[in-house]
Formats: sequence, C-alpha cells, structure tokens
Amino acid sequence: MVRVEWRDRVVVVTIDRPERRNAVDHATLLSLLAAQEEATAREARVLVLTGAPPAFCAGADLTGVENGEFVAALVRVLRGFTRLPMVTIAAVDGPALGAGTQLAVACDLRVAAPTSSFGIPAAKLGLAVDRWTLDRVSREFGASVARGMLLAAQTSTGEQLHHAGAVHRLGELADALVWADELAHLAPLTIRAHKLGLEGLAPAPEDEAAFESARLAAWDSDDADEGRRAFLEKRRPEFRGR
Repeated sequence: MVRVEWRDRVVVVTIDRPERRNAVDHATLLSLLAAQEEATAREARVLVLTGAPPAFCAGADLTGVENGEFVAALVRVLRGFTRLPMVTIAAVDGPALGAGTQLAVACDLRVAAPTSSFGIPAAKLGLAVDRWTLDRVSREFGASVARGMLLAAQTSTGEQLHHAGAVHRLGELADALVWADELAHLAPLTIRAHKLGLEGLAPAPEDEAAFESARLAAWDSDDADEGRRAFLEKRRPEFRGR
C-alpha cells in the first residue's frame, strides 16, 4: 500500500507495508508510479518519499520477485523519480536496503536518521542490479562506498553517509517536511531545468552488452534460486557459482 498526502504544494508519498518492513512488491511499485503521475498532474513543488515505521524500505518482497515484470516496474519507478519536474526528498528512518537504497538514490535529496542503514545485499542473494543503479549509487554515495555496498554487501548508516556528503541532512520526517516547505518556494522552472541538466551528466556506459549478459546470468542462475530460498528460510546460502 502507498499513501499519498498533500500539504499545500508538497506531496508526501509513504510506503505503508509495515508488516513487510515496507518491502516493495509489484502492486506497490504500480502505486508509486500512480503517485508520480498524480504529483506531476497536480504540479507539486516537492515530493517527499518515506516509509511507515519501522523502515524506509527493506528491499524487494522476495516472495514474488523475478527478473521480469517486477524488475521492469522497478526500473520505471526509479527512472520516474529522476524525471519528475519537482524536487524529490527521501526521508529515511530505519532500513533502506536493496530497493530501499535504490529508491533513496533515485531522489534528489536525502534526509536520514543517524542510525538508518543503507545497503545493497544483492551479493547475499545471488542477484545483480542494473547499470543505472551501479552508476547512480557510485555518483550519489561515492565510488568507495558503492564498491563496499556492491562487492562486499556492506551497509552504511545515515550518519556515515552524512559525513560523506551522500545524506544532505540528518533528521526525521518532520525535518524533511520543514525543508520541503522551504524548497516549495523556489522557482519551479529553475528546478526543472537544473534537474534535466544534472540527469544529463551521467556518462555513456561502456561494454553494456557484456554487463547485461552477466546481470541476466546472475538472475537466471541456480545461485539466485538458492539465495531467495535461503533468505526466506533464514539461513546462510550455499553459492556454487552456477
């Protein structure tokens, strides 16, 4: 479930699946797409993305995730946030893992509680994220942090990422809303132009075919099946490299 609440020119989009720690499934992604469309149609100045306690988003709901319909919807949601004409703020309190980190970096700005956790545990599941995520995490969090997250499945706290410049402000949802109210007074046409320019700074990928082949091989592997089973069974996976 996704809740959409309006505060004058600020729209607050809340992932509200606390029983799943706000892990996103296909239906949740479709609701996020609808929220993006509503924000654009009603000309929001700022969109704040958050999660109902106790998490921002604990990742993908692995009870129904495959490299197909779900992944395509996730890609649309992530790209959708980057293409919105208004400022977007991720207000993070609690875990923002996997898809949670992807959603956080898809937003323009981040406000996080000091103890919030960010990470992409794909290597623990036998999965591989797409090129956009690799590039986005590297640019927003810095190359060294990105390598730790993607190659060692390390997590970083909100406080650590604030020191690194990847989290813009430390605080809670209330602090993000105060900032959003301030940003709503900025010139919207300037924001739109700057966002388009910033999104255009990403370098063109090299060896895309080789990377995509490797990514699909990971998703289609026995290891990916083992990773999902181990996660659901709460045990350590036994990866065999095939």
